[in-house]
Amino acid sequence: RGYARLGISTAFIGYIGADHSGEYIRRTLEQERIDVAGLFIDPAGTSRSINLLYQNGQRKNCYDGKSHMQLEPPLPTCEQVFRGARLAHFNIPNWARRLLPLAKDAGVKIACDIQDVVNVEDPYRSDFIQAADYLFFSAANYSDPTPLIRNYLTRTPDLTVICGMGAKGCAIGTSQGIRFFPAVNLDLPVVDTNGAGDSLAVGFLTSHVLEGLPVEESILRGQIAARYKCGIRASSSNLITRELLEHYREKMK
Repeated sequence: RGYARLGISTAFIGYIGADHSGEYIRRTLEQERIDVAGLFIDPAGTSRSINLLYQNGQRKNCYDGKSHMQLEPPLPTCEQVFRGARLAHFNIPNWARRLLPLAKDAGVKIACDIQDVVNVEDPYRSDFIQAADYLFFSAANYSDPTPLIRNYLTRTPDLTVICGMGAKGCAIGTSQGIRFFPAVNLDLPVVDTNGAGDSLAVGFLTSHVLEGLPVEESILRGQIAARYKCGIRASSSNLITRELLEHYREKMK
């Protein structure tokens, strides 16, 4: 939804249930002109999260992935979705690792969001780390993400690693080193941090990968998108638009 709000032609590969929540998701994506040719049915129902939200906007998430450990996505359909794409943005349900080789074969840039890492050696995440061109993670469990970034770069030297650090801003690591960027300030209260990391990734990847903007400018635009999301409670229905992104960017010049 974040890419679509920025005017990017977008397709979604994922699973929903044959239930009320699944139909709501399908209808919402179709209304926003997101291609749902890769939307499949999980017989166990639609996956969901319980998000415990604190008064300062921080949260704790408990995830129910339904059948995600056993699902086998229809690879020919997924190959068709990847055809002609420039960027594939992966979350980490177990079945998604089966699509990493398809994206590689299609010549698509791969971004993987490995979420709030607890153990840097976690084998579950290894396929996603190895396949990624751009790797995103949250520093929610680390006061200093530097050792994690260095670990990932040691494994894959050509990788670009972006770490969301909440109110501390974000960090980006490449073979040339690690740089830290302070958080941006917008004229909005922080009411809900759900989706902030996704918005950071969408803003950065749209700017840098799809539009060819420099890293510094792309990081700033990603941070603006993330900070804007923190001002929206409990919904992804009003993510930042291109017009609003440009508005906030102009105010910072």
